[in-house]
Amino acid sequence: MNVDPLGQSEGVINVDEWAEIRRLHRSEGMAIKAIARRVGVARNTVRAALAADVPPKYERKPAGSRLDAYEAKIRVLLAASPSMPASVIGERIGWQHSASVLRARVAVLRPLFAPSDPADRTEYRPGEIVQCDLWFPARIVPVGAGVMAAPPVLTMVAAWSGFIMAVLLPSRTTGDLLAGMWQLLAAAWARSRRRWCGTTRPASVSVTG
Repeated sequence: MNVDPLGQSEGVINVDEWAEIRRLHRSEGMAIKAIARRVGVARNTVRAALAADVPPKYERKPAGSRLDAYEAKIRVLLAASPSMPASVIGERIGWQHSASVLRARVAVLRPLFAPSDPADRTEYRPGEIVQCDLWFPARIVPVGAGVMAAPPVLTMVAAWSGFIMAVLLPSRTTGDLLAGMWQLLAAAWARSRRRWCGTTRPASVSVTG
């Protein structure tokens, strides 16, 4: 097992040797040259073992599949007919082996040839769209001797960004709502080209994204 985190290892060591190299260096302060002599490995191997945060392990390179030789034919068939069933593809290419292996490979390749989704997907850049909602906090505004009121707060949050604004409204009447919206939109006009306002449900004042 080759310990080569920095591309410098020239030797093969096991877990015990890796641990001994690190102990000699950290606990006894031994130099790399001395450690190499003690353990019997190359100095670059010692350097690599000291740089590795985990013990060495054997990693076998993945073996190729016999289906690899058929992949070009599968691609040609999918390019001509992206929805062709895997069973039909198997017949066309003369596949005589595991059907599940063929299905798995076709499932990986099919999206490469599938037509684009015709559904309209709306995407916005950060701050390109904002949402206005009403927030009703606890009674926080004194309106008389010992009397606290809870006026509505009109919030405006920009999608996919940390931008948020709010304004305290005198009431929930149409005039106050429109005036508050205009005040917020006028202040943030340069930050967003599209605006969507809805006051049918309470909004969260936190922004995700």
